[in-house]
Order: sequence, then structure tokens, then C-alpha cells
Amino acid sequence: MSTSGTGRRGAPSAPRLVADRRSGGTSSKQPARSRGTGSGGSGSGSGSGRPPRRSRRTSTPRPRPRGPLGWIAAFFRLIGRIVWGLVWRGTVAVMVLLGAATAYYYAQLPDLAAVVDARYRGSVTMLDRDGNVFAWRGDQFGGAIDPDTVSPHLVNAIVATEDRRFYRHLGVSPRGILGAIRINLSEGRGPLEGHGGSTITQQVAKLMCLGVPYDPEAWESEADYEQDCRRTTLWRKIQEVPFALAMELRYSKDEILSVYMNRAFLGAGARGFEAAAQRYFGISSADLNPQQAAMLAGLLVAPSYYAPTRNLERAQRRAATVLRLMEEQGYLTAAEAAAAQANPATLSDAARQDRGGAFADWIMASGPDFLTRETTEDVIIRTTFDPAMQAAAEAAVAEVFETQVRAGSAAQAAIIVMSADGAVRAMVGGRDTEGTGLFNRATQAMRQTGSSFKPFVYAAALDLGWRFDDLVLDAPLTINIPGSGPWSPENYTGEFYGEVTLTEALRQSLNTAAVRLSEEVGRDAVRTVAAQFGIESDLAAGPALALGASESTLIEMTGAYAGILNGGSAVMPYGVQELRILGDSAPLFEQRSGIQERVISEQAARQLTYMMSVAVARGTGQRAQLPDRPVAGKTGTTNSQRDAWFIGFTADYVAGVWMGYDDNTPLSGVTGGGLPAEIWRQTMQRIHEDIPPRPLPMIDPALEGRPVPQVVEYGPGAGAGVGGEPPPRGTLLGPAPDEADQILMRVLNGLLGRN
Repeated sequence: MSTSGTGRRGAPSAPRLVADRRSGGTSSKQPARSRGTGSGGSGSGSGSGRPPRRSRRTSTPRPRPRGPLGWIAAFFRLIGRIVWGLVWRGTVAVMVLLGAATAYYYAQLPDLAAVVDARYRGSVTMLDRDGNVFAWRGDQFGGAIDPDTVSPHLVNAIVATEDRRFYRHLGVSPRGILGAIRINLSEGRGPLEGHGGSTITQQVAKLMCLGVPYDPEAWESEADYEQDCRRTTLWRKIQEVPFALAMELRYSKDEILSVYMNRAFLGAGARGFEAAAQRYFGISSADLNPQQAAMLAGLLVAPSYYAPTRNLERAQRRAATVLRLMEEQGYLTAAEAAAAQANPATLSDAARQDRGGAFADWIMASGPDFLTRETTEDVIIRTTFDPAMQAAAEAAVAEVFETQVRAGSAAQAAIIVMSADGAVRAMVGGRDTEGTGLFNRATQAMRQTGSSFKPFVYAAALDLGWRFDDLVLDAPLTINIPGSGPWSPENYTGEFYGEVTLTEALRQSLNTAAVRLSEEVGRDAVRTVAAQFGIESDLAAGPALALGASESTLIEMTGAYAGILNGGSAVMPYGVQELRILGDSAPLFEQRSGIQERVISEQAARQLTYMMSVAVARGTGQRAQLPDRPVAGKTGTTNSQRDAWFIGFTADYVAGVWMGYDDNTPLSGVTGGGLPAEIWRQTMQRIHEDIPPRPLPMIDPALEGRPVPQVVEYGPGAGAGVGGEPPPRGTLLGPAPDEADQILMRVLNGLLGRN
């Protein structure tokens, strides 16, 4: 029995009702057309009443080109598949490596407290004699700060100028990096030279040197280490990415900003925004107004260049740019920005003073390394520095060079001012110099001393029993020097003056008399006196010792003259009165005087002071006279006028002045009694304006029990090298000792073994 066409067992089935497929424009009521032919079967033919299924339409693939075009297309399809395979596989590999590197750095990152202040050196803050700050050295650090403890203007200024998307990115900004590369290339630089496109997080990574600690054995200095950490290379930029990502995972945004605010270098030795706020404005970072915050944030791009202590106007222009950025990004209203632009930030009085750089450098160089140059502590040093005296010395140099030296001269000058006990009050290390760490001519320049050395010849003689009014012969002299032959000193005037007193010989700065006296008392005695007074440099062994052929520094010479002023005791020039660690109440070191052992007797020092006062009153140092008080001093001019000196003192202070060229070019028409004496006079006149005059600690020749001959005068108030015509050889002007006195003096000299 066939089952075809039946709906159920034993009964024929009716045709199935199937709704027509809807197609556009065809009614569903129209009868379906039979698509099949034939009868019976279970196919899609007629007899079932079921319309056949439509087969799914498929597109016919285009035939691929054959021949050369096909080969080329196949080749490019192959290259595409290879590139795509490499790209996605490379991307996966990079992501794996990036993840591994990020995990590695994440594990290495320390706690926040350990990275806020990671200085390897401490700071040195210097106070003047009155306790006011005048200089900073080392890495200043004002203490840990965070975004919640500082002025909101500071946070806004930093974000506005350094990383406007700081709170939105994950530590790296590809857009910023590509933009920086584009700018660098457009400006003719390499892609990584100039703008870095770094986020604040990446800058912190650089400040942390990507986690590489400072190793004193691996680096010559901390400066070299930090310079290498700041170096931008492709490999360094690649390393910054996982380190920055690790920081974003390890620290919050505010914690990353805290590290940045505490560790960023901001010029003038200030590390961190708290130290910079104190350094430049004398206030806490919590009290910064918009213009001050903008100036500090503007330093980040180039701290030393934009430091307001170096160029305030330039720093203000940079701050104006930051204020515009703050306004554009909505941190300031137009009115607030306009008010800040109209009232730019200015320096505090202490920062504006900017004096004593040479003095501060000397303190750092002469103090113990572990408490100055290599200190790991924050040190406070109270010094002997006097800002008013420093201003007087600087003003004197500036005025003399402006009014009495030809424009464009490269001549240099240095000044030291100190008390009789060796306390250094002011120091000018040179002219037209800026910054720190420069060559200090007051303490570092070794120069021939010339006739400024002669007082030590007379000091040796006086200490051995000679008197200020003893006679010495000023006449032609020839000394045979082994290995060099005969040597004959001459006076500045080319004349000789016969027998003259020691006072007269020093007043006129007579060379032959000084050499003869040195040979008489012994060169060893002269060297001993000079060395004990503090001249530590090698002293000449030959007879030219008496004429200042040896070299010394200005601070040594000035300190030696201070020994004459204080009555004959040596002094050690000093600048530190007290040194303590920040936070400690008890000082580690104190000094109240630099006076050391006695070198010559007080009577000898008093006689020498009198002789040197005559040299200023009527001799080669007349230009150094002060109108209201006595002055003692000595000029010095070396061969070919390469060095010119004047060192002298009042009853209160001693000062030394040196002039010359760094390359030993001879001075033109300058002697120690000229411009150096003028600089000395102007300096000391300013210093003594409010100091009552006092007499010098010297003898009164009228009370010394022997008639004192009047000194030789060259002309109206002039001395050797100053002007006037010299008198006939050996003559004395004014009352002279009678014949019996002269015979007596010669007999006494003969008994003492003197010529």
C-alpha cells in the first residue's frame, strides 16, 4: 500500500495549505503557480500542492586574473597576510613585555615617604653677622608638601603649564609625545631634542632616575649622576613608559604630584616648591598668590635660566605665559588673570640682596667637607659677613671702574675687608661676574706682592731691636746670586738717597734700603715673620724676597696686616661664627676670634704702624687718606706693573685691594698708590661713615726719647711714584739732628753690628 498522498493511515490526505511568499506587487490571495511537472513522488512536483523552495541566491565569485597581474596580486596578498600576522603577533608581544616591565617596576617602587625627599646632599643656609639669611648652597628643601597643603594656585599652575591632562591619562600621553616630536622636527631639531612631551608622571620617573639609586663609586659626582638622569634618549623614553604606568598603579595622582612638588629643582639651590617659595619670596608655599605660583611653575622648563634671582624681568615674562595658560584652562577668571598680570611677583628683600657670593663660596670651600660641600644634613652657618660693608666694597669697585678706567677694560679687582681679629666682613672676588662657583681672585689668585711685602722686612728688623728712626743706607747695591750672577736693585725713581731712617725708607718704598735691611737681619728672619703672620705660600730664597718677588693671595696678605693692627699677633682669617644642624639648639662649632700666637712684640707692631701711617700721610699711599681719621698702609707694584696692591687699616678695620689682569697683561699707568688706593679709600670711607674716629695703636715719636728727623719730601705733599721731583741724594728737609746725635747714632749702630 502506498502512503503517498495520505494524511493519516488508510485515508487520502487533503492538499496542505501553504501561504504564498510575499513578493513585491503580488497579492497573497493569488493562487500559487505550480513549478513542478510530472506526477506522484515526493519531490517538489505537482500533486502535492506545495510550492517548491527557492534556493538561496549566491554571488558568483569573480574570476581571479591570470597571468602577470594575477601573480602580482597574489604577491601583495601574501605580503599583507605576513604583515598582518607580524603586527598582531608583535602587538601581543609588546603588550606582554610592557606588562612584565610594568610589574617589575611596580615591585621595585618604594613607599611614598621614601621618595619625597631623596636628596643625596643636604643644604647650607648662611646667616650674616646679624642673623639674617644672605646665601644658600646645596639642595634646599623646605619640608614635605602635598596638593592639600599648598596654595591651590600652585597646583593649578603646575598642571596648566606642564600637563593639562594629568588627571585623565594613565601616565603616558601618546598625543603629547607625537606633538612634541612634530614641534621639534618643525624647529629643525631632532625628534627627541627640545620638547619632550612628557607627562608629569614621566617627569617624576626621570626625577627618580627610573629607580636607579646614586652610587658614589659609579659616578664622579652627584651632578654627573643627575645630568645622566635628565638625558633624553630613545631607550630612556621607552623605559619611562612602564615605569610611569607602574607609578600610576602604585600611587594616586595626588601622590605622584606630591613627589613632583617636593623633588623638582627650581634654581638657586632650591629643590621642591616649599624651598623655592622660601628662597624667592620668603613665604610658605601655602601662601602663594597666582602670580607667585605662576613664576615658580614657570621655572620647571629651565630653572637656572628663569631663576628670578638671575633675571627678574625674564622670570616675570615667563610667569605671564603661565598665567595665560591658567586663564585659558579655567583656573583663573579673566579678572583674576588681569590683576595678576598687572602685579607681577617680586623677590623678597633677602633674595633681592644677592650679595656675598664670593664670601659664600669661600665658606663652602674652606669649611669641613662633611658639613659644607658633602653634607647630608641641613646646616645653618652664622658668619662674620656684613652686607653693608659688602655693598660699600662693591660700590667702590663699580664707581672707580666706571669713572677712572677706560670702557671695555678687562682688568680685574678684588677686595677683602676684615676686623683686627681676622673676622672677614666683606669680599669681592672680581668684577662683572654672576653666579656661584666662579674664580675668586680674593682667595684663589696667587700673585706677586711687590712692595706690599716690605712691612714684614721692617717687622723682622723692629722685632730684633731696630727702631723706627734707625738709619739704613740707600745706595747702589750689588749682590752676587749663585747660579744667576750679580743682581742690583733700583728704586722706583732711579735715584738713591743715602742714609735714611727706617720710617723714611718705608715711606718712599725704597728698594735698595729694603734689600740692604733684609740682608742685614737675615732672609730667614724675614721669611719666618712673614710665614708666622699667615703667608703660607713659598717665599723666595734670594734677596728679591724683600721686594715681594714671592706670590701670595689677597686674603693671606690682608690677614697678615691684621696681625700688625692687633699688636703683633697672627690671625687666621675666618668667616664662620657658629655652625649647627637644622633643628638642633646646640651648635656643633663656634668661633669668636681668629687671633693666634704672637709674632712680633707689641712695641715693634706699634712702631711699624706708625711707619705705615707716615707712608699714607706723606708717602706712596697718600691717595688712601681718609679725611677724619688716621690710616696706615702700604702700596705694592710688581715688575712691569702686572699687579697693583694697596693694603691698609684704620683703628677699626683692615682692607686689602688687588688689581691686575687674569692673563698677567701689564696694567697701563696703574700703581698700588693709584687706583687700588682709590678703591680702598672709597670702600673704607663708606664703611666708616657712622663709626667715630679712633687713633691708631701706634707710638708717638715725640715721646720715644730720640729726636726724629723730618721725612724727605719730593714736592708739595707727594711721595715716590706719586709726583714731584726728588731732592738731592741724602738731604733732609726741616730740622735735622745735630752732628753729635748723628755720631751717637752711628756709634750705637756700630755696636749693634749695623752699617
